[in-house]
Amino acid sequence: MGYPKDLLASRSIIEHGKYALIAPEGLVNNVIPGFENCIISILGSPKLGASFVDYIVTMQKDGKNSEGFGGQEDVETFVYVIEGKIKAAAGEQEFVLDESGYLYCPPGTKMYLENQSDGDSKLFLYKQKYRPLEGRRPWVHSNHANNIEFRIYDDMHNVHLKDLLPADIDFDMNFHILSFDPAASHPFIETHVQEHGAYLLSGEGMYNLDNQWVPVKKGDYIFMGPYVHQAAYAVGRESLTYVYSKDCNRDASL
Repeated sequence: MGYPKDLLASRSIIEHGKYALIAPEGLVNNVIPGFENCIISILGSPKLGASFVDYIVTMQKDGKNSEGFGGQEDVETFVYVIEGKIKAAAGEQEFVLDESGYLYCPPGTKMYLENQSDGDSKLFLYKQKYRPLEGRRPWVHSNHANNIEFRIYDDMHNVHLKDLLPADIDFDMNFHILSFDPAASHPFIETHVQEHGAYLLSGEGMYNLDNQWVPVKKGDYIFMGPYVHQAAYAVGRESLTYVYSKDCNRDASL
């Protein structure tokens, strides 16, 4: 990076256990065993207060994880392709995923990743401990978000939603894509038990985090903890769109 070119300042905001806005210009690289020729940064994690771990991964030429990611009997994984093209595998099943492609691996199934692009491929990667439900078990699921039609969100024609995983109680989490047309917003400020890890795919906006309005834009990462106030509205000329995780389909633990 070399010498600083301006004052040392950051848009990032960290409130441990509550919420975080992590701007890309402040990220540092992490060395994680199994990832070769990859630039990888840990975003959300239990050290921040999340129950999951999110990563942003840039797979360079010949980048891969041939040792496998996840695979423990109580850990589920998910990958979303932001840019580029990869080969992904869930055990013996193989998939070719380009932009908007994704793969979910249930507990006990290792995920393998390999860059298939001539340049870099950029990935949003996730892992979480699975909360089992008697008689139920999730399965491998893959698709491309571009193959899924947006549906209207909460009867508002300028806000749109995609569900990436099946709406089935076998799954204890889901991934969604939420998109706000310019000037669109949530219908109200939400307060709920679910937590989110969100990566902004496009646009700019203002996000309410714990009743503090903060500016956000493409490339930012947001962690939203349980019961933290949250809402957004889009600004500018491009839709504010992000992919995010949500825990679901389970009762609260005592």
